Amino acid sequence: MILIKLGGSVITDKKEYRKFNTETVSRLCKEIKDSGQDVIIVHGAGSFGHVLAKKYNLNGGHVNNEQIPAVAEVCYDVRELNSYIISELNKNGMPAISVPPGSCFIMDDRELIIENDEVIKGFVGLGIMPVLFGDVVLDRKLGFSICSGDQIMEKLGNILDIEKVIFVSDIDGLFDSDPKNNPDAKLYRDVNEKILENVKKETSVDDVTGGVVEKMKSMLRLCNGDRECILINGNVEGRLLSLLKNEDVICTRARGA
Repeated sequence: MILIKLGGSVITDKKEYRKFNTETVSRLCKEIKDSGQDVIIVHGAGSFGHVLAKKYNLNGGHVNNEQIPAVAEVCYDVRELNSYIISELNKNGMPAISVPPGSCFIMDDRELIIENDEVIKGFVGLGIMPVLFGDVVLDRKLGFSICSGDQIMEKLGNILDIEKVIFVSDIDGLFDSDPKNNPDAKLYRDVNEKILENVKKETSVDDVTGGVVEKMKSMLRLCNGDRECILINGNVEGRLLSLLKNEDVICTRARGA
């Protein structure tokens, strides 16, 4: 089974509030279907979550009651985004169902806790794809906090029998500087912990869950045994399909935990 994270930077325009990239998502779902692979999908919140989450500092926990309407609005927005993803998957012949983290799980000082994985394993066993996403989740210490798609990826990597992990973003992989601002940025084809320590933490958009460096840290943690962890550009047509067919593509591969 392959675990795929559809990043918020690909499925939405993160510079515009609630802008869904319909054509891109439809194409990516078709590429997944055409690959014939058995997959599980997690997606980011993109502009459906990050804009209000940053404005009201929701990842900082419950500080004042002015945040409460924002929590409700973000939860509504990311569920609507999830419904768009579910729709595209079902249209492409991949039976999928929503599993909202904020309704199923708990956080403890920003650490995701999945105490019962029966729902996830049960749907997988039936041949139905559970689709999880970045969400606002109750936090035992902070009141609430942000559960990122990357955190969910790590948990699913422990719960399910995953042979390969793919993070689909809007860049070709990990660079030594931001390729959107520096045309001479160097792409790392392979990354380990030592290389990651030297990479600058730069980003072109607001991201309350850490950006590409934190994503690579998650990828390194997900590496175990023979499991591959790969970061690719989902905006390039056919690249995800090629990777799923085990063809050589431009990407960054995480090496070692």
